[in-house]
Amino acid sequence: MGKGRDILYAAGLTVTAPVWGWKLLRTGKWKTDWAGRLGHGWDFITVADETAGEQRILIHAVSVGEVSLIRGLVDELARREPALRIIIASTTNTGFARATSLYGEKHAVIRYPFDFSGAVAGVLDAIKPDVFVTVELEVWPNFVDACEERNIPVAVVNGRLSERSYKGYRRFKRFIGPTFAKLSKVAAQTQDYADRFVGMGVPADRVSVLDTMKWDTAVIEPAEAVAGAEQLAAELGIDRSKKLIVAGSTSPGEEKLLIETCPADAQLLIAPRKPEWFDAVMKAAPDAVRRTSGIAAEPGAGQRVFLLDTIGELRRAYALADVCIVGRSFMGDLYGSDMMEPIALGKPTLIGPHHADFADTMTALTEADGIVVTDTPGPEAARLLADPERAQQIANRGREVIRSRRGSTQRHADMILGMLEGSRATTDQEPDD
Repeated sequence: MGKGRDILYAAGLTVTAPVWGWKLLRTGKWKTDWAGRLGHGWDFITVADETAGEQRILIHAVSVGEVSLIRGLVDELARREPALRIIIASTTNTGFARATSLYGEKHAVIRYPFDFSGAVAGVLDAIKPDVFVTVELEVWPNFVDACEERNIPVAVVNGRLSERSYKGYRRFKRFIGPTFAKLSKVAAQTQDYADRFVGMGVPADRVSVLDTMKWDTAVIEPAEAVAGAEQLAAELGIDRSKKLIVAGSTSPGEEKLLIETCPADAQLLIAPRKPEWFDAVMKAAPDAVRRTSGIAAEPGAGQRVFLLDTIGELRRAYALADVCIVGRSFMGDLYGSDMMEPIALGKPTLIGPHHADFADTMTALTEADGIVVTDTPGPEAARLLADPERAQQIANRGREVIRSRRGSTQRHADMILGMLEGSRATTDQEPDD
């Protein structure tokens, strides 16, 4: 079936080439590691030393969000199994850069391959993992089949299958259901997600509900303790004597809404979710100070809008804020962004009405009055700035929700280490050639 899928993939790519080709050129994403995506270049990861009993785990985290999510999991696995070799695979350019920054000193970081059988074989034959772990949902047919052929168990961690994705997958269950059925373990965030994985063909006894690891990755600490925050303010020219609103992970169109409605006497820092969205901020506010320009505003000169056009500094920006706004939630169909980081820093946080990708998290936070949901971020931000006591109460309640839901990372580590133990037992029982 692998070769058949290769033909289908090739045909689909050929037909859609004008669309994705133009997008790659327009966004600059054509500048990527094509050899890595085709399964080459990982010879530096030597074959496991079987006499020493070395075990390997390959973890796939698609982009920046997933790469950051697994920080605690990677640390926990390494702490409990010091001899375990952990390899991180990421798909996007920004995800790969973030993975290299976070894990490169201790663990190998590679590109996740295209789902062509040759590319998949190149990666698996070079790495020879004992267990393959994929984050949230990324389940590719040829990769899963290749793992099955090599007796490599496949696990989904922090499993998420939204209602809209489920409806789409159900239409093609005849073709992709067998892939879901081959999964060894699924650790779902919620019971609804678990039920949908079962509905796609995963045997029910392989699915468990372990909550989301995002509760654990949200680092609760004083904003003043975030390294580099004040340096960021100085390098941008943010006036620390004035109020600052930070809007993180915004999407196109939201920058105009924020610039036009946020209070004129407050500073506004906007951090778009994707690099290709940076220029939209400059178009909406030509006088905005751009992080990568190297030219800071003069504090006190009245500069109002700042653009954070770098990856990996959003936490520093949130630490500087008086009010935080979480983007991709006010317009369009992007269904929200992660709201835990600013809340964990003790910041009063706003989010728009479109946050379906974080339904369970939002239920917990809204029931505790630990976040504000609004379709008018500017006026609501002004109200919070004018009422610091209410703002702090909201921030405190949000933090308490995070504290109460911790522990998922530990449960995920238990599951994965159990799979490794099972893999070790199976290997020990195999007869010698």
